[in-house]
Amino acid sequence: MSIGETLAEERERAGLSVTQVSLQTRIRETVIRGMEADDFSACGGNFYARGHIRSISRVIGIDPEPLVAEFDKAHGGAPQPVSAVSAFEPEQPIAFRERKAPNWSAAMALALALVVIYGVVQLVGPGDRGEQRTARQVAGTPAPSSPAASAPPKTGAPVAEAPRTEVVVRVEAKHTTWLNVIGDKGRTLFIGTLHEGDQKDFTAKKKVKLVVGVGGSVNLTVNGKDIGSPGKGKGVQRLSFDRNDPEPA
Repeated sequence: MSIGETLAEERERAGLSVTQVSLQTRIRETVIRGMEADDFSACGGNFYARGHIRSISRVIGIDPEPLVAEFDKAHGGAPQPVSAVSAFEPEQPIAFRERKAPNWSAAMALALALVVIYGVVQLVGPGDRGEQRTARQVAGTPAPSSPAASAPPKTGAPVAEAPRTEVVVRVEAKHTTWLNVIGDKGRTLFIGTLHEGDQKDFTAKKKVKLVVGVGGSVNLTVNGKDIGSPGKGKGVQRLSFDRNDPEPA
């Protein structure tokens, strides 16, 4: 099969539509359809075509290197590698400033000044503190007492459960599927393919939204509660969970 036929067949085998692959790879649907028809002109050049082949292959779960090698064979070969010397050698020589030796005389003078200041503080400080203590004793001022220890909490009193401050969703893949997870303010937490046995945790302060490619393909645990596999036997599932209710909103 050609490169395009292979990409189309493996995408369908993974249960993904062109729209789902486009959302996951950020490649336009028209470009993906053109590549599946072995038309790479819309990719913007061979460099970008190789990158698109690798991105799509990873999403549909196949090794991209054989397809890239076939593409290079049909389009003039792979680009020649650039040597490390030519890549990192500057075009003009860089002038390095000579490092000056540290000024040890200034450092020693500063250290000596600190020692003198410390000695003066030690000589003056204790006498002043002793005079303050003597004056307090003569005046009859009582010594400050330590604050009373806080009373221990009474046992048996009901303890109110602290309100939940975040929503935690655990996703465990039962079958290979595509998954998109969105957190607060529309921030993407994950987008990609989960294979059987994969497990991922997602956390947000207010809400977590899920788009599951195949209904019943994942098992969900929301805020510590197992809610099973939503949408079993159905297509794409769109779910939303907040921090107050483990059931889908």
